[in-house]
Amino acid sequence: MSLYDKIFKPKVYTLSNGKQVSQKRSRMPVILILTVAAILISAKVTGFSLTVLVSRISYFFVMLKDMFPPDLSYMARVWAPLWDTIKMSLLGSVIGALLCIPFAILASTNLVKNKVVTAIVKFLFSLVRTLPTLVAALIATYIFGLGTLAGTVAIAVFTFAYCGKILYENIETVEMGSYEALGALGCHPLSCIRYSILPQVLPTYLSTVLFCFEGNVRYASILGYVGAGGLGLILNEKIGWREYDRVGMILIALFITVVVIESLSQWLRSKLS
Repeated sequence: MSLYDKIFKPKVYTLSNGKQVSQKRSRMPVILILTVAAILISAKVTGFSLTVLVSRISYFFVMLKDMFPPDLSYMARVWAPLWDTIKMSLLGSVIGALLCIPFAILASTNLVKNKVVTAIVKFLFSLVRTLPTLVAALIATYIFGLGTLAGTVAIAVFTFAYCGKILYENIETVEMGSYEALGALGCHPLSCIRYSILPQVLPTYLSTVLFCFEGNVRYASILGYVGAGGLGLILNEKIGWREYDRVGMILIALFITVVVIESLSQWLRSKLS
C-alpha cells in the first residue's frame, strides 16, 4: 500500500453477500493542489503580473493598428532577404538531413553492436539538440562572420540533431528479418542497409525532413536578430525604428511564404504516406 493510501484510507463497501471491497481515494485533489502551488510559485519567481498584462495588452493592438495597411512599396526591399531566408532554410535542411544519416546508423543498437559507439553518438545527438538555434547562430556568427552562412550552419546543426534522433529511433524499430537474411547470403553490411533498412525508414525520414524544413523557414526568419542574415535583419531594424507599416509588410510576406511551403510540404508528405 502506498503512503497516499495509508494517509487517505480507501472507501470500504459491503456487498449483499457480506463480502467487502475497497475503492482507493482519488488522487486528483492532491494533483490539483500541487499544480496550483507550482503555478503560483512560478508566477512569483518569474515576476509575472496579471495586472501588468491586462494594462499593457492595449499596446499590442496599437502596434497592430499601425501595421495595417502595410507599406506595399516596401515589398521591393523584402524580396532579397526573403529569398535569403528560403535559401538558408533549404540548404541548411538538406545539409543537416544528409549529415545525420551515417550518425543515425552508428547510433542504432540493432545495426551497431558496440555499445560504446552507440552511446557516444546518441550523446552527441542529445548534446546538439539541447543547443537552441539562436545560440547556434550566434556562435556561428563569431566563427564565420555575419551573414547567411552563419544562419545556414545553425539550421544545419538543428536539422542534424532533430532528424538524426528520429531516424535512429525508426531504424531501431524496423523488422530485421530481411537484413539478417541478406547478411547470411554474404552481402556487405552497407548493401544490407540499402536493400533492407532504407526502404522501411525512407518514407518516415523524408516526411521528417519536410516537416523540419517547414519549421526552419520560421526559425531562419528570426536568425537575423543575431546577425545571421535573412528577414530577421530588416525585421529587427524596422521594429527598432517603429516603422510598423513596413513590419506589417515583412510579416505578411513571411506568412504567405510559410503557408505556401507548409501546404506544399503537407502535400508531399501525404504522397509519401
